[in-house]
Amino acid sequence: MNKTPEILVINPGSTTTKIAVFKGHQVFFQKKITHSAKELEKLKTFAQQVDFRKKLIEKELNKQGIEINNIDLIMCRGGLLRPVESGVYQVNDKMLNDLKNAQKQHASNLAAVIGYRLSRRSNVYIADPVVVDEMQKIARYAGHKLFERISIFHALNHKAVARRFATDIKQDYENLNLIIAHMGGGISVGAHQKGKVIDVNQALDGEGAFSPERSGTLPAGDLIKKAFSGNYNLQEMKEMLVGKGGLVSYTGTNNLQEIEKKLNDNNKEVLEAMSYQIAKQIGEMATVLQGNVDAVILTGGVAFSEFITSEISRRISFIAPVYIYPGEDEMQALAYNGLLLWQKDITAKKY
Repeated sequence: MNKTPEILVINPGSTTTKIAVFKGHQVFFQKKITHSAKELEKLKTFAQQVDFRKKLIEKELNKQGIEINNIDLIMCRGGLLRPVESGVYQVNDKMLNDLKNAQKQHASNLAAVIGYRLSRRSNVYIADPVVVDEMQKIARYAGHKLFERISIFHALNHKAVARRFATDIKQDYENLNLIIAHMGGGISVGAHQKGKVIDVNQALDGEGAFSPERSGTLPAGDLIKKAFSGNYNLQEMKEMLVGKGGLVSYTGTNNLQEIEKKLNDNNKEVLEAMSYQIAKQIGEMATVLQGNVDAVILTGGVAFSEFITSEISRRISFIAPVYIYPGEDEMQALAYNGLLLWQKDITAKKY
């Protein structure tokens, strides 16, 4: 097709709904809709959340004179579905049902449902959801038969940055061995072997390095004692892992820029400790790739911090050359996948 496609991108977060309209590679319109705590408190059900955000998106598109029926593709952030291969998936009834009844709740579960409700056509897709699972069998062992390590990570940015790096060095992603550390509110470090993430920490609720708001791996025995001490309820224990862990626990904030502005001895040591743990994880993934590593890539919002990236780099530069790709442009990554689909460079997979 010679026509430049118009692509609507939908990316809900816990307190925001980001939307953008791309014309090919170029952003035509972009908006971050912020939701107050008071607004969100009223939305008790999944359906209410979908309806609320859908109406706000329609309002913003109408303001810009954008007609939804003229949109060629709708690309939605992928939610907590069952494990899937990396790729682009057309939204279908099975996916919608799984999102509505997902065992783990996350704002990303809303995206495909909103996109489908907006269009009700066969032009709604997701790309590289957080449940992309390419882990090798041996990596799934957790240490007890009742538990299994699972793959939940920042797949969209991991894959987008990996392909961008491969293009920059004029190589194919499928021919490279990479270690990618996505560093945002959560941190995921993955071993990319010839185009597949064969091992990665479960970044959602408790594995790996601590992050701006997550505790990462905690001492298991001590965690059990806290849980049964009678001092904490279930919600408080969950918040200990996600939301009130990591930098929030040590410094009172998840705002890295704010912490760096007040870089006293305590804050400096906390940032050094987080960098130390990320570097250790990268070292672990080097063993997964048996030392055959073409590059280590640091990405995500935290990668804007020169303090953090330099601390990590000095510890891991012996493994492979270190490259920094700061930020996580999920909107651009979703639009790019949509463009590849439109140009028939890739084929949508069936969920």
